[in-house]
Amino acid sequence: MSELFKYDDEREAASAAKVRALEALLIEKGVLGSDSVDAVLAHFETIAGPFNGARVVARAWVDAAFKQRLLENTPKAIAEMELPVGMEGAEGEHMAAVANGNGVHNLIICTLCSCYPWPILGLPPYWYKDPVFRARGVREPRAVLREFGVPIPDDIEVKVWDSSAQIRWFVVPERPDGTDGMSEEELASLITPEAMMGVALVPSPAQKQAMAG
Repeated sequence: MSELFKYDDEREAASAAKVRALEALLIEKGVLGSDSVDAVLAHFETIAGPFNGARVVARAWVDAAFKQRLLENTPKAIAEMELPVGMEGAEGEHMAAVANGNGVHNLIICTLCSCYPWPILGLPPYWYKDPVFRARGVREPRAVLREFGVPIPDDIEVKVWDSSAQIRWFVVPERPDGTDGMSEEELASLITPEAMMGVALVPSPAQKQAMAG
């Protein structure tokens, strides 16, 4: 990933310190209870997160009919699955999926804010909210993707989708080679939030093993 979009250690540490200080102040003033903070964290660790999106993508990879329904009516198709989180609220009910493949690569941005399908992708990463990423994603998406390590050939069209409060996009990435015979659970383990945003490709099992080793 480009240095432009990597966490700066000092900036991240400073932001974390500010968050902790604000949390402590709100708890001290009685505005917020520590149990409320713990509940929110637990929600995004166990209920709402990219593991949901990975399950949706894996299902689309193994079930062509489901994939078609997902692209036509995303919330309705997701409702067919037994996910730990509902699709209620603007973050979920206004979702729409687009699929890579057939000569197209999709990139998701949000030019005005950080609109994001929280129920299936969790909280947006820091760089996604960065004004530089949002602006450059529109102006020069191929250059941005190259910096993320995803060079797109000239014969592949890059489509940029702008999320908003009215519609929140996510990508069904292409299924990598070497995954024939894998279960949905095994496939889901390969899928990252970055792939569902279009800034990464899903690694093959061999590539994932090489990265881990």
